[in-house]
Amino acid sequence: MARQHDKAVIFDLDGVLVDTGEFHKQSWYDLAAREGWAYREEQFYATFGMQNAQILPLISPRPLGGGEIEEMADWKERRYRELIAGRLHLLPGVRELLAELKEDGFGLAVGTSTPRANLEFMLEQTGAYGTFDATVTSEEVRQGKPAPETFLRAAEKLGVGVGRCVVVEDAVAGVQAGKAAGMAVVAVTTTRRREELAEADRIVDSLAELWAGDFARLLAAR
Repeated sequence: MARQHDKAVIFDLDGVLVDTGEFHKQSWYDLAAREGWAYREEQFYATFGMQNAQILPLISPRPLGGGEIEEMADWKERRYRELIAGRLHLLPGVRELLAELKEDGFGLAVGTSTPRANLEFMLEQTGAYGTFDATVTSEEVRQGKPAPETFLRAAEKLGVGVGRCVVVEDAVAGVQAGKAAGMAVVAVTTTRRREELAEADRIVDSLAELWAGDFARLLAAR
């Protein structure tokens, strides 16, 4: 069981810890080409942050069976990992922020809509194994973002009440999920404009702008 904490920060993965948007977008284009579908950039941005099982019925021109969705999702993620191999780095300020939060007694978690294989790949490629006290991936939740289940599950694993958790997100669906979970939310403008993230409690352009004290003040304000 994860060590108990009295405060925590739960990070999304793509667009928050690592900049992977272009690689995910290309893998969706490649899947669409394999299937003979038309695919547009606006579809990518409209669904970014959702689980594959939510996305595929929205972009497919025909109804899909459960087995098809699973196979297509697996193919898409394998293609993503092929594209990004050797090119994955933590975003500026992330490593330093994680170290400072840990030093200040925050529990750290990842709550992502991606499959566990992608998370494990990121941890290996960036040397971040052992950084996080808990992780939640798409396989562990029934309802993906904007439903709050991902973040509620992460808080449960950490043993921290929702009022003592801060979510860090870049996607609109992720911000909505954090607020629906009853948590403070910091949004980073990696993939979205500020006005699209207005529901967040604080908006930054980079995690390099943040320190542990910023998270403590967000919790104190609640």
